[in-house]
Amino acid sequence: MDCPDARAPDASAARSEKATLAGRRRLPAAQRERQIVEAAAQFFAEHGLAGQTRELAREIGITHSAIFRYFPTKEALLDRVYDHVYVQRWNPAWDGLVQDRSQTLEARILRFYREYAEKIFDYVWVRIFVFSGLKGYDIAPRYLAIIRDRVIHPICAEMRTDLNLPPPETVPLTERETEAAWALHGKVFYLAIRKFVYGWPIPDDLSQVIADDVGAFLRGAAPIFVDSVTDASPS
Repeated sequence: MDCPDARAPDASAARSEKATLAGRRRLPAAQRERQIVEAAAQFFAEHGLAGQTRELAREIGITHSAIFRYFPTKEALLDRVYDHVYVQRWNPAWDGLVQDRSQTLEARILRFYREYAEKIFDYVWVRIFVFSGLKGYDIAPRYLAIIRDRVIHPICAEMRTDLNLPPPETVPLTERETEAAWALHGKVFYLAIRKFVYGWPIPDDLSQVIADDVGAFLRGAAPIFVDSVTDASPS
């Protein structure tokens, strides 16, 4: 007499699971694609970019072939993850922010990095970025090219202006200058690495830490810019 009751929860769970999967199968194509991309971002952040799409499908609750109806290759899926995690988080308002001379250079750089930190201090963002570098995927290099063109070079150009030095159009940026700016960027990013990769605590007040880093950069990099531009200028 007890056996049917004992099996009932399992049967109910099975029916519930089938209903859930049926509901998933009825998702519109655009919604299904977004579901796969969001689940893939979380999956690769946890397991690394070597994680298998078959396991991803199992976690989502769809067939393996369903993924490939939307993304013909794993690389195509990763490319979509890159757009979702990195490109779409870039605030268009940041373009030109560093060059806005209605504020001091320190205020401009500080505003950018405070806002930037709010976007990138994220488990998925940081871990996929690190995993992509370790496994040789082009996510990190593609994104770093954006940082170079939209952040590093503009900071260097504005630093030159602030120090009354020749613009990059007259004297090309030197390696010492760009490395000084990369050091600032790396300092901010390392806080995210500490938290989401090493699992190590970081300060509660990131705003003050970033302000200290920007101030140290402006004071410490000034002689580097002056010396390197002087050495690079035509005699």
